[in-house]
Amino acid sequence: MSELNSEQRNLLSSFALVEEYIFSETPSFEKMLHEVIEACRLAIIDIEEPMEKAECLINELYVSQLFLDNERNIWPVVAQKISSAVEYKLMAPVLKAAIVQAIVNACDMEAEIVFVPEKVMVRIICDDIYSIIFEPVSGESLNWQQLDDRLGELDGDPTQTFLAPMEVKSILVEYLTSLKNSLIREVQFDKALKCVDLLLALRPDDPFERRDRGFLLHQLDCFKVAYDDYQFFVKECPQDPAAQLLKLQLDKITISDTVLH
Repeated sequence: MSELNSEQRNLLSSFALVEEYIFSETPSFEKMLHEVIEACRLAIIDIEEPMEKAECLINELYVSQLFLDNERNIWPVVAQKISSAVEYKLMAPVLKAAIVQAIVNACDMEAEIVFVPEKVMVRIICDDIYSIIFEPVSGESLNWQQLDDRLGELDGDPTQTFLAPMEVKSILVEYLTSLKNSLIREVQFDKALKCVDLLLALRPDDPFERRDRGFLLHQLDCFKVAYDDYQFFVKECPQDPAAQLLKLQLDKITISDTVLH
């Protein structure tokens, strides 16, 4: 965790460190990413105007380099792993935002990851006044009206809202949550449990992560430990519908009668 929180480590290398921990294998993506970066650099080499350069880069990346994709509700695990995601051009949103940011920055332009309700997006800074905010999956940019509408969902005056870049910790939480959900859907409970362990290290005693850890431990036949996590969730979120249902189930269980593994 200390390595993950190191300020010397860039975002994509932090994702790689997570992937190495979860899957016990070192991702290899540098060569594939280097080829994309070189193509993008070549596409913008003769362009001086910042806005035109940013638009050309986005077009090169999403059209010529085939990063264009459709939004979807479910992403497979292969779309959450850097090497396979880049190879197959199938990238889950948060991972894709990190990959796009790395490519843009490698092309000597400034990119940030921002949260625009309800999505993680990429912002390319063109100059002191203009920037382009776009969805990482489709590459579709927001116009001023769409941005105002999104920011209007936040508290306060949207005209005074400063859209700060996301902190690395928040991005890691988004990535780990997405990866965890994909692993659960594909019944890779042991790896999903590793995601929860990292999430709890980033957000200790988050009741929903404790609930998910309880579920995963239960699936892995470690019910006594799962029982404690379930109890914690019920205590911390008594009004949650899932907690109310879970409480009814726990009340019927005698922990001493369970088989421990």
